[in-house]
Amino acid sequence: MHVAQINFLPPSADLTHDEVLEHWPSLADIAEVAASGGTRVSVVQAAARDERFARNDIEYHFVDVSGLSRAKDRGRRLADALAEIKPNVLHANGLGFAEDAFAISQCLPQLPIIFQDHADRSPPWWRRPQWRRWYAGIAGVAFTAIEQAHAFNAGGLFGPTVRVFAIPESSSRFTPGSRVHARAETGLYGDPCVLWIGHLNAGKDPLTVLDGVALAASRLPGLQLWCVFGNAPLLDDVQQRIDHDPQLSGRVHLLGKVPHAQIEVLMRCADLFVSGSHHEGSGYSLLESLACGIAPVVTDIPPFRVLTGNGNVGHLWPCGEAARLAEALIHASVNRMSTERVRAHFDDTVSFSAVGRQWADAYAQVCEDRRRSPA
Repeated sequence: MHVAQINFLPPSADLTHDEVLEHWPSLADIAEVAASGGTRVSVVQAAARDERFARNDIEYHFVDVSGLSRAKDRGRRLADALAEIKPNVLHANGLGFAEDAFAISQCLPQLPIIFQDHADRSPPWWRRPQWRRWYAGIAGVAFTAIEQAHAFNAGGLFGPTVRVFAIPESSSRFTPGSRVHARAETGLYGDPCVLWIGHLNAGKDPLTVLDGVALAASRLPGLQLWCVFGNAPLLDDVQQRIDHDPQLSGRVHLLGKVPHAQIEVLMRCADLFVSGSHHEGSGYSLLESLACGIAPVVTDIPPFRVLTGNGNVGHLWPCGEAARLAEALIHASVNRMSTERVRAHFDDTVSFSAVGRQWADAYAQVCEDRRRSPA
């Protein structure tokens, strides 16, 4: 089985291919996840210049689409590259690139296409007739959770023969490590030591998390919350909430943005990982916390249910309900889940090899469907 994973969004023209893989680590991770299931994987990347190279047994084909403003023209250029490498399946990243994938399908009608969702939104109703046409030729689509397909199905965007798969968006290379050494290196502490990683915006709901921490503090006087974040439109609100509540002041630490490599060390410090997200495509930080063996205390949303085995590890709490978060934090702290149990769950369900097997099965199914379909 030979699969071509295609990425339609070109990187900046001034980046070398090594810099592209460094800036977009998921580009290599998603390919290597699929390859870990025994599938031969090539990556076709829209780019500003033609370039070929190999890394970790993955062949990368950067295809020059610069100056091609029409999806039809980009599709023809990318289809030429695909025809040369002769894949059995096309794995297209991003449901938002339906027009580009449709253009390829017009050039290579026998090539089955699976889309992978990356937190894409269903198009507005007035654009759906066009999008139905673009999606008409796809063979399958993968979401982290089947429920994430509901908005697309409700809009009639996928045909009756399209297979819908539940496959995690990626995996993680993080591993558990010494909590004692990690805390000595970083200075993090707490009983429990709780880690937040996410933007300070309404979708991540940091204010509800702060409310929950404040409520839990009376039962967990040693609780310390450490917050890593990038974009922070709610930073002033968060800071004011901390400053005006004695249960939070001195207990919540705003670390800001840190290098990704440092995230693994911070996670090794933590007893619990917390998230207040209302929506996620998958949840990379949750994946990483599971890889490090940290018990998650996360919102009860479809992708988090899948990644935690419906709460088999950690605790799920309803979005926006601070009192329920407080209960979950207290329960998770009193009944500590071992690092080994959390990591075993990761290995069984969302490790590279586990997700790779799911992709191998999905590829085989759409190939069989294509073989059985009338010419």
